[in-house]
Amino acid sequence: MAVIPQWYLDNYSPDRDTEDGSAVLPPFTVVIPTFNEAESLLPILHVVRRMADEVLVVDGHSTDGTEQVAAAAGATVLRDNGMGKGAAVRQGLLAARNEIVVLMDADGSHDPTEIPSLIGPIVRNEADHVSGSRMIGGSDELHATVKQSIRLFGSQVITLCINYSQGVRMTDCQNGFRAIRRSVALDLGLTEDIHTIEQEMIIKTIRCGYRLREMPSHEFPRANGESTFRILDVWLRFGLTVLYFLFWWSPEKRSPTTV
Repeated sequence: MAVIPQWYLDNYSPDRDTEDGSAVLPPFTVVIPTFNEAESLLPILHVVRRMADEVLVVDGHSTDGTEQVAAAAGATVLRDNGMGKGAAVRQGLLAARNEIVVLMDADGSHDPTEIPSLIGPIVRNEADHVSGSRMIGGSDELHATVKQSIRLFGSQVITLCINYSQGVRMTDCQNGFRAIRRSVALDLGLTEDIHTIEQEMIIKTIRCGYRLREMPSHEFPRANGESTFRILDVWLRFGLTVLYFLFWWSPEKRSPTTV
């Protein structure tokens, strides 16, 4: 049986209005990459389907019925190319039909009721890319074990590299929960196939001159099972890509009217 995340128990009701407290939400697309997350996905879809104009589940050829669960809940299901989360994110961005796109994970660690505050700065034309920050909003996953603490340390080192090389003050560059203008995301020319796409999006947004903002976002423990993400397998990739995008990669020249 699926473990229902606490945010679902605390915040969801069938009569929940699709408002952020002051204004009706504009049309937006939610993109959720998945791989064997059938049990965790359904509570998320119950919430996001009441808010989002479009929900795209980009599935990595799951064997546990994830595709069927997503389709039955009203999401549009796309099959990815098997290259990884980053490739699935890029596929979802290409397929989205709305200008505002929310990216989130399928494991129950992101609270979908935070989406209105996440897209708010874009709706008010204050930002082009809004990243949820676990450092501001808190996390139940980053301090519990030695592995999680090592992961946090590595993430903070990368964030410091971005801050001091680019003159910004980010707190979290690797959270998968974010909102971005589709046109901006496509203009960034994203290339990473795995989780490194998250830091790529942050760095390229800054270096291309787009407006980046953070909003508090709480990270909950995954609802079911164990994560298949192993930092030991990809730590070198994370380090090399951040150095490449910070110091070697150059954004295309663009006129001031496009930023």
